[in-house]
Amino acid sequence: MIEVSSFSKTIRGHKVLREINLTVRPGEIVGVKGPNGSGKTMLLRAIAGLVYSDAGAIFISGIKLGPGVPYPVNLGLLIETPSFLAHYTGLDNCRLLASIRNTVTVEDIKTILRQVGLDPQDRRPFHKYSLGMKQRLGLAVAFMERPDVVLLDEPTNALDQDGVEMFKSLICKARGCGASIVITSHDDKVLGMVSDRMALVE
Repeated sequence: MIEVSSFSKTIRGHKVLREINLTVRPGEIVGVKGPNGSGKTMLLRAIAGLVYSDAGAIFISGIKLGPGVPYPVNLGLLIETPSFLAHYTGLDNCRLLASIRNTVTVEDIKTILRQVGLDPQDRRPFHKYSLGMKQRLGLAVAFMERPDVVLLDEPTNALDQDGVEMFKSLICKARGCGASIVITSHDDKVLGMVSDRMALVE
């Protein structure tokens, strides 16, 4: 469960978010709409515990986020352009990240790579990936540990139609497993395709 309560954030004198209220239940996908510069990405950063409020609060599974508070649940996150170790393969990047929590096996990683349309045996380093391949790897990492909370910023960037269908399958599977999911997109069609409801940030 994600609960955003009267959340406000100011950066360098500019009010980025003002009095935001949002609840996302387990097994629900909420699409966040808003013009460029409205603070959609900042909202995801806040829900991820990467920035803290000037006023208001964010609760994850009933626990208030704040400095020194470990993130309460397993988080899947994709914000802006995916960035990984340039000279590592996709598989090696995933294995390195998975070693932090040790909750998934190498076979699990290979499975999610195949699901996003990447070949686990591809020896190309990340810096030789196309933009679409980089986006697919970012999605693989976001979903590979079966997260309880999923936050996705423009998740279909650089994806072709097959990639969009793959994304739809991934996100619906996560919803079926009870994840609370928030996505932003400039593409209203994508939001309408997967969201249970919309939230507007102005």
